[in-house]
Amino acid sequence: MTMKEKKFTRFRAKIFKALSDPVRLQILQFLRSEEKCVCEIVPKLGIAQPLTSRHLKILKNSGLVKVRKDGNKRLYSITDPRIFKAIDSITLDLRQFLSKVIVENIV
Repeated sequence: MTMKEKKFTRFRAKIFKALSDPVRLQILQFLRSEEKCVCEIVPKLGIAQPLTSRHLKILKNSGLVKVRKDGNKRLYSITDPRIFKAIDSITLDLRQFLSKVIVENIV
Protein backbone atom coordinates (compact mmCIF):
# COMPACT_ATOMS: atom_id res chain seq x y z
CA MET A 1 0.00 0.00 0.00
CA THR A 2 1.38 3.38 -0.99
CA MET A 3 1.64 6.31 1.43
CA LYS A 4 -1.19 8.03 -0.45
CA GLU A 5 -3.42 4.98 -0.04
CA LYS A 6 -2.56 4.76 3.66
CA LYS A 7 -3.47 8.42 4.18
CA PHE A 8 -6.75 7.94 2.33
CA THR A 9 -7.57 4.88 4.43
CA ARG A 10 -6.89 6.87 7.62
CA PHE A 11 -9.13 9.66 6.30
CA ARG A 12 -11.95 7.17 5.70
CA ALA A 13 -11.50 5.72 9.17
CA LYS A 14 -11.74 9.22 10.67
CA ILE A 15 -15.03 9.83 8.85
CA PHE A 16 -16.47 6.47 9.89
CA LYS A 17 -15.35 7.07 13.47
CA ALA A 18 -17.20 10.41 13.47
CA LEU A 19 -20.28 8.65 12.08
CA SER A 20 -20.08 5.79 14.58
CA ASP A 21 -21.99 7.50 17.37
CA PRO A 22 -25.82 7.65 17.34
CA VAL A 23 -25.81 11.16 18.83
CA ARG A 24 -23.59 12.46 16.05
CA LEU A 25 -25.85 10.85 13.45
CA GLN A 26 -28.81 12.60 15.09
CA ILE A 27 -26.95 15.92 14.93
CA LEU A 28 -26.17 15.46 11.24
CA GLN A 29 -29.78 14.57 10.51
CA PHE A 30 -30.97 17.64 12.42
CA LEU A 31 -28.58 19.84 10.43
CA ARG A 32 -29.57 18.24 7.14
CA SER A 33 -31.99 20.95 6.07
CA GLU A 34 -30.38 24.10 7.49
CA GLU A 35 -27.81 25.48 9.88
CA LYS A 36 -28.70 25.44 13.55
CA CYS A 37 -27.51 27.07 16.73
CA VAL A 38 -26.31 24.93 19.62
CA CYS A 39 -29.28 26.34 21.53
CA GLU A 40 -31.54 24.52 19.03
CA ILE A 41 -29.53 21.31 18.94
CA VAL A 42 -29.37 20.73 22.72
CA PRO A 43 -33.15 20.48 23.29
CA LYS A 44 -33.54 18.29 20.20
CA LEU A 45 -30.99 15.79 21.53
CA GLY A 46 -32.04 15.99 25.16
CA ILE A 47 -28.45 15.92 26.41
CA ALA A 48 -26.32 18.48 28.22
CA GLN A 49 -24.81 21.37 26.27
CA PRO A 50 -21.17 20.41 27.03
CA LEU A 51 -21.75 16.90 25.67
CA THR A 52 -23.48 18.31 22.59
CA SER A 53 -20.53 20.64 22.04
CA ARG A 54 -18.09 17.73 22.34
CA HIS A 55 -19.98 15.82 19.62
CA LEU A 56 -20.08 18.93 17.42
CA LYS A 57 -16.32 19.34 17.86
CA ILE A 58 -15.73 15.77 16.67
CA LEU A 59 -17.94 16.39 13.63
CA LYS A 60 -16.15 19.67 12.95
CA ASN A 61 -12.68 18.13 13.32
CA SER A 62 -13.63 15.39 10.87
CA GLY A 63 -14.76 18.01 8.35
CA LEU A 64 -18.42 16.98 8.37
CA VAL A 65 -19.76 20.22 9.84
CA LYS A 66 -18.65 23.82 9.83
CA VAL A 67 -19.38 26.60 12.30
CA ARG A 68 -19.83 30.32 11.95
CA LYS A 69 -20.34 32.96 14.58
CA ASP A 70 -23.38 35.21 14.55
CA GLY A 71 -23.08 37.54 17.53
CA ASN A 72 -22.99 35.30 20.59
CA LYS A 73 -24.35 32.30 18.70
CA ARG A 74 -22.43 29.56 16.96
CA LEU A 75 -24.27 28.22 13.96
CA TYR A 76 -23.45 24.75 12.68
CA SER A 77 -24.12 23.39 9.21
CA ILE A 78 -23.19 20.48 6.97
CA THR A 79 -20.04 21.07 4.92
CA ASP A 80 -21.01 18.76 2.09
CA PRO A 81 -24.43 17.11 1.69
CA ARG A 82 -22.81 14.17 -0.14
CA ILE A 83 -22.16 12.64 3.29
CA PHE A 84 -25.85 11.77 3.36
CA LYS A 85 -25.32 9.40 0.43
CA ALA A 86 -23.13 7.30 2.70
CA ILE A 87 -25.48 7.61 5.67
CA ASP A 88 -28.59 6.90 3.61
CA SER A 89 -26.99 3.83 2.04
CA ILE A 90 -27.28 2.06 5.41
CA THR A 91 -30.85 0.89 4.95
CA LEU A 92 -33.13 -1.55 6.70
CA ASP A 93 -32.66 -3.94 3.75
CA LEU A 94 -28.89 -3.83 4.24
CA ARG A 95 -29.32 -4.44 7.96
CA GLN A 96 -31.52 -7.46 7.32
CA PHE A 97 -29.09 -8.83 4.75
CA LEU A 98 -26.08 -8.40 7.02
CA SER A 99 -27.96 -9.95 9.96
CA LYS A 100 -28.69 -12.96 7.78
CA VAL A 101 -25.03 -13.26 6.74
CA ILE A 102 -23.92 -13.09 10.37
CA VAL A 103 -26.34 -15.87 11.35
CA GLU A 104 -25.18 -18.03 8.43
CA ASN A 105 -21.54 -17.58 9.47
CA ILE A 106 -22.29 -18.62 13.05
CA VAL A 107 -24.11 -21.80 12.06
